[in-house]
Amino acid sequence: MNKQPLVGILMGSDSDYDIMVEAAKALDQFGVPFEMTVSSAHRTPERTSRYVSSAKKRGLKVLIAGAGAAAHLAGVMAAETTLPIIGVPIDATSLNGMDALLAMVQMPAGMPVATMAVGKAGARNAGILATQMLALADDTLAEKLVTFKVEMAAGVEKKAAALEKRLAEDFGN
Repeated sequence: MNKQPLVGILMGSDSDYDIMVEAAKALDQFGVPFEMTVSSAHRTPERTSRYVSSAKKRGLKVLIAGAGAAAHLAGVMAAETTLPIIGVPIDATSLNGMDALLAMVQMPAGMPVATMAVGKAGARNAGILATQMLALADDTLAEKLVTFKVEMAAGVEKKAAALEKRLAEDFGN
């Protein structure tokens, strides 16, 4: 990315990349510059602290955290900054991501983490939510989001028409 990153994406492990890349794809779709790295709340707490405590000075406006299992990354990040934190629970254990989801949504008062759905859909929504946050102060981004919603609705209308045509052909309705 050539532009100054506005969103930082952290993941607890490089094995989370296939999920967290969905946040990057969403940000890229709207032209929002981002950076992405690996940092573990447990294995590299100093690295996590340095990254998060310097984020605002480096021009970041929103942070996205993807983590599985105990999923403390988002909460640790929330303790280190006043920037908005968006958490993405990752399905990394036999609990199918429920452990990560509960760890993120059960933050103590004063440590907010906006928590998305488990997995790829949650990561994509994290990128979209970060874009919506940035669009509060950026009319160009706001317009891109309006266009996105209109295109999504048109896609549903097209699919509905195709289904209705198929039903008419299959059942004479």
